[in-house]
Amino acid sequence: MVVIEDIDVLSWDLYELSIPCTVFGKPQPDLADTWYDLRLCGSGQRSEDGVPAGTGIALRTPYGLADLVGADTVIVPSVPDSCVEEGRPLPRALIAALRDARDAGARMVSLCTGAFALAEAGLLDGRRATAHWMHTAQLAARYPKVRVDDSVLYVDDGDVLTSAGLSAGLDLCLHLVRRDLGAHVANQLARRMVVPAHRTGGQAQFIDLSVPPSDDKGLGPVLDWARARLDQPLTVEDLARRAAMSRRTFYRRLQAATGTTPLQWLLDQRLARAQGLLESTDLPIEKVGELSGLGTANNLRHHFLKQIGVSPRDYRRAFPRTTPGLR
Repeated sequence: MVVIEDIDVLSWDLYELSIPCTVFGKPQPDLADTWYDLRLCGSGQRSEDGVPAGTGIALRTPYGLADLVGADTVIVPSVPDSCVEEGRPLPRALIAALRDARDAGARMVSLCTGAFALAEAGLLDGRRATAHWMHTAQLAARYPKVRVDDSVLYVDDGDVLTSAGLSAGLDLCLHLVRRDLGAHVANQLARRMVVPAHRTGGQAQFIDLSVPPSDDKGLGPVLDWARARLDQPLTVEDLARRAAMSRRTFYRRLQAATGTTPLQWLLDQRLARAQGLLESTDLPIEKVGELSGLGTANNLRHHFLKQIGVSPRDYRRAFPRTTPGLR
């Protein structure tokens, strides 16, 4: 992961920096035999006392830009505001190192304004990409060859991935874990981090209640009950009856707690179940549709294309069940 030191790094940039450190930096031997080897690679020139040239935070690391070549994945968590707002050039050595890493076969990832570094290196030319919505207009204007999408949480373009700002970076990092190590590992890691296990990249950056504002303990048991029966026909009336509420009250309580309607909540849960089955089993598509409650293979395909943007078979190919050692 690249840390730009020779231009001031402001305190709020530490959030994007800490996300990959939290997701990839701590070994989880009980979740996966092979975990990530995270290395912070500094880009800056230091003074004799070891402090960066600006007023940013000093990084003590034995790794520099030359170490990007040979990495399986290179992450640029953000770039300084002066490079975005004022057009201050990014370090030439950084841009060259990013190109070299890409030429060597590295998967390239940016969080928030890190997309500006990938774009400057020409790695986003002709590709769909995103960044924080406050900066997407500048990204599009400065790099017209990039197909900027300002509405999504993240974009997975195979070997190049970009995310919106702040918590969307966490969504993308967990998505990488899902790709590399499977849904079970990603879900368990998210649980340890006390965050939602999965938000699809196509989800809008603007959501009134993207995560529950409160823990509605009255709904917890009925939602757990429903999750255990996703392969069965379930109606809003069934859930309301189980919760000992009127249909109207249940509808209002669920929407307040999750930001979505009961039917959409059921669909989301069934899609999540189908994703897990596609990632972790070799079950036929028809069986996945049956066990997830989405019905026939055609119905499963319809919902996958509409909600996730790919077919179930393409989704399964994107999430191999086993992964070789990661550097």
